Amino acid sequence: MPSKVKLVADSGSTKTEWRLMSGKDRSTFHSQGMSPYFMDGLQIEETVRTELLPQMAGAVPEEVFFYGTGCGNEQNVAMVKASLQKVWPGAGITVHHDLMAAARALCGREPGVASILGTGSNSCYYDGTTIVKNNPGLGFILGDEGSGAFLGKKIVQYYLYQTFDDEMRFRFEEKFKVNKDQILENVYRKPLPNRYLASFTPFLSENRDHYMIENILEDGLNEFFFNHIYKYSESWTVPLHFTGSVAWHFRDILEELCHLYELQLGNVLKNPMDGLTEFHEEE
Repeated sequence: MPSKVKLVADSGSTKTEWRLMSGKDRSTFHSQGMSPYFMDGLQIEETVRTELLPQMAGAVPEEVFFYGTGCGNEQNVAMVKASLQKVWPGAGITVHHDLMAAARALCGREPGVASILGTGSNSCYYDGTTIVKNNPGLGFILGDEGSGAFLGKKIVQYYLYQTFDDEMRFRFEEKFKVNKDQILENVYRKPLPNRYLASFTPFLSENRDHYMIENILEDGLNEFFFNHIYKYSESWTVPLHFTGSVAWHFRDILEELCHLYELQLGNVLKNPMDGLTEFHEEE
């Protein structure tokens, strides 16, 4: 019996990765992120039609597994599912929160604490089947500790408060060529300020030779451990897994923090897609 054609999506605030699975063939596509907090159903449908379908060359999935940021409540799940159903009316559509993507990709069918450190941040304790505990995420204004938006906000604060020394101020101005008014305009008046703040995080990777950058990184990731990892009693008995661009680029700091707090570091993945592909292959 031929295997079903499956389409798996991992959608964050910034971008969506799609993996088409047909037998042993694998194709990967990309579109912008589709958070139901920032897009309505019509915009999600339009994004899929204009950005994804032209890449798929007419392929039609029989099953769609969509994992997305903001898909943690029934209303958002229903909206995303309805939008995708309009694009593929004959397909079976399943919508999960992106935290389930992280849990399945990182842990498979074993228990563990799974965390996302990308544009935003989140975490959970996963028992191998379901998400049992989830320390509430508060978004980039009140929370998102350790995320790209959180770390980017720290960079901007260091610059605008003149905490950076002359050398770091020069490096910042050379790279971004922005002033205070432009920064405030992007944060307070333009759409998707979380993406804007996260866009400053490459500055951290490029300047790790400076102690102020290390301070931002260590403090930001330590806040994630203190406010989230520490809230799961299971953190001391199961591996801690991480995915996301921040986790991947600064995995050495995650390793140091796990060693410091006597915790077991598990998998660190740049994104969940390979793990999700393996998970859905086994179904």
